[in-house]
Amino acid sequence: MQKRYIKNENMLSREENLSLREKRVLVVGCGGLGGHLIEQLARLGIGHITAIDGDVFDESNLNRQLLCHVDNIGQPKALVAREHTARVNPDVKVTAIHAFLDESNAEEIISGHDVICDALDNMTTRLLVQQYAEKLRIPMVYGAIAGWYGQVTTIFPGDNILGSIYQGGSNKGIEQELGNPSFTPALVASIEVSEVVKIIIGRGQLLRNRFLMINTLDQEYEVFDI
Repeated sequence: MQKRYIKNENMLSREENLSLREKRVLVVGCGGLGGHLIEQLARLGIGHITAIDGDVFDESNLNRQLLCHVDNIGQPKALVAREHTARVNPDVKVTAIHAFLDESNAEEIISGHDVICDALDNMTTRLLVQQYAEKLRIPMVYGAIAGWYGQVTTIFPGDNILGSIYQGGSNKGIEQELGNPSFTPALVASIEVSEVVKIIIGRGQLLRNRFLMINTLDQEYEVFDI
């Protein structure tokens, strides 16, 4: 075991640590949530991360997006994620896709991964990801943020959680109405990563068929059965 992973031990067994290096995780979106997801997955030692985002960094991203800084404004988020990860952990292979996930490319991009991480800001694409995760029999971890608030749930093939929760309504994510600070993406991404690890190692209680609601304004955390 390399020294860089030694602090994972005791929490994870040596065998579990090694298993992370064999896994492929897809992160859909490389912005507020996605940057924190990619950073934490890479530091843990996930062997292969696919990072997809068709957007470029904008000055308005500086308040919260981990991978954004004043020198990379205008650069593709996915490509920056790959370059950043190479500096953080060169053991991790990052496939960067500068494109938006849609019906034309979803199956090809999602196929072959062990877990999908949702770091999106619109329901149309989230539902598309769930559709292909179902088809390809891949678990996904959903996360959303809005101002002081966040949501997390873990979805296995057959659960169709998002279809049950989001029926009609706006396509835009909840952050469009309530803003997006620096701390909520970091918190929600951390919980998403913990779910990814539990899926991979096969222990711990997942947020499967349960919905975590986070309210940092009042520091209230509630889990609802779905």
